[in-house]
Amino acid sequence: MSITIYLVSAALVFIFSGLLAMAGLGAAFLFVPLFYYLGVPLAEATPTALLLNVVSLLFAAINYWRGKLINWRVGLPVLIAAVVLSPLGARLTASVDKTLLLAMFAGFLVFAGAMMLFYKAKMREQPLSRAVEVTAGVGVGSVAGFLGGLLGVGGGNFILPVLNWLGLDAKVAAGTTALVVVFSSLSGFLGHATMGGLDPVFIAVTAVMAAAGSIVGSQLMKTRISSAQLKRIIGVLLWLIAIKMIFDLVK
Repeated sequence: MSITIYLVSAALVFIFSGLLAMAGLGAAFLFVPLFYYLGVPLAEATPTALLLNVVSLLFAAINYWRGKLINWRVGLPVLIAAVVLSPLGARLTASVDKTLLLAMFAGFLVFAGAMMLFYKAKMREQPLSRAVEVTAGVGVGSVAGFLGGLLGVGGGNFILPVLNWLGLDAKVAAGTTALVVVFSSLSGFLGHATMGGLDPVFIAVTAVMAAAGSIVGSQLMKTRISSAQLKRIIGVLLWLIAIKMIFDLVK
């Protein structure tokens, strides 16, 4: 890869890791298409984005744990299923047609953008039974883990609304999702890494910038941009990237 790709990627990772850290999310679903359009091969962009999710969300997960905002009872079934299925999705990435993979990713971006723009968490009036919690947790963990490994995203956009539906407080749902995504992203990355072909310099540079961006973003939580405004900005950005990908696929 050229020095230009290194520099532009480093800058974008720093900026978007900071922005998404302020919103309490990983940025892998942004990094895959951004890296791809910069000229990074899809097979390399996918695992790198997963690793950056681990780096950036690890800091957030530690803070949530210290603040007692992680529900282990609900989160563990989700985490286990996601960690088990993520390497399978990663293994299948190379077998899936690139056009189909990009189409699936464009669809995911449309979904993620809609979640950012329109989804509002609601608490349940009555708690669900343990059996329903485990079944729903394993189900969403399996889907999020498999698709996360396949597409190079953490799957948090699938997990968060289900945890809200299960009755978790918004902050606890965010903290639990962050924990799950750290481990599912790591599992998916390791699945890709065993197949080789990764650029260690590119990974090292972007990982450092992801950590720096996440730290800065966390410190700037008191910015004049509210969480709601930030989510709207990110939602529109996701849709713009999806439109670009769809246009490239159909032209």
